[in-house]
Amino acid sequence: MTVRHLLEVDDLSAAELREVLDRAGDPAPPEILRGRGVALLFEKPSARTRSATEMAVVALGGHPVTMKGDEVGIDTRETAEDVARTLGCFHAAIGARVNDHGVLTRMAGVSPVPVINLLSDSAHPCQAIADLLTLRDRFGALDGLRIAYVGDFNNVARSLSIAAAMSGMSVVVASPPGFGPSTHDVDHVAALGAELEVVDRPEVAATGADAVYTDVWVSMGQEKEAHERRRAFEGFSVTSDVLSAANERAVLLHCLPAHRGQEVAADVFDGPRSAVWDQAANRLPAARGALWWALDASGATA
Repeated sequence: MTVRHLLEVDDLSAAELREVLDRAGDPAPPEILRGRGVALLFEKPSARTRSATEMAVVALGGHPVTMKGDEVGIDTRETAEDVARTLGCFHAAIGARVNDHGVLTRMAGVSPVPVINLLSDSAHPCQAIADLLTLRDRFGALDGLRIAYVGDFNNVARSLSIAAAMSGMSVVVASPPGFGPSTHDVDHVAALGAELEVVDRPEVAATGADAVYTDVWVSMGQEKEAHERRRAFEGFSVTSDVLSAANERAVLLHCLPAHRGQEVAADVFDGPRSAVWDQAANRLPAARGALWWALDASGATA
């Protein structure tokens, strides 16, 4: 069988995405990794992703082997391709959090086992799967939901928009000039059958939304731009006024880590409409469902 990788959400079909969500919701998954390992490579810091993915491997009966980027030395000690080939000699799958999405593409191009994107500069599919789980748990169904995304249209926003489009949801984005979705992003979502609406104010985006989502203004690797970004994003905080423009049942989503008083007000982040910790908890079943699906789809669970 062809090895199936998960580098972005639409490496799945819409039906496969639903299957991943259903597998993630299974409270008693089979121990398909008994006696086998999964390599987890982290070029960037991680709290939720590392914990969630390691425990997902354990839940499937396997042994996680976690390595930091400087221990492996992709493209300094050896090429990304040789790292993938080597890890494929020992492990049933590879999960990688990398600086450059192209590294994942190169690894997947030669890997004999599934490669799962644990975050890159352009995509965060496992986070998007956790987001969908959180919304499904809260609302019962995804089709027809409206998500307002406020802030930098980054890797998290991109994967979220793709997952939403594949699940019958709509997304409206409020970003300062220069920080919104590109023409390619808009066209990508349109090709999946949805419109990526772009507005210039958080309150406008939140109007009628079922979820208001935000993320940090300064992501990993953007620290030198911190002052410029904070100035650019003034007025793009999710405050109680922004949330009050959404539906009464609307929830706050945030992928974490969070900076209270910047992208989100403390009373909103810690308030009764926050689903942030449900989101964080869902990172584990999301990772478990993604890994289970990839192994099964690649014929690696026999």
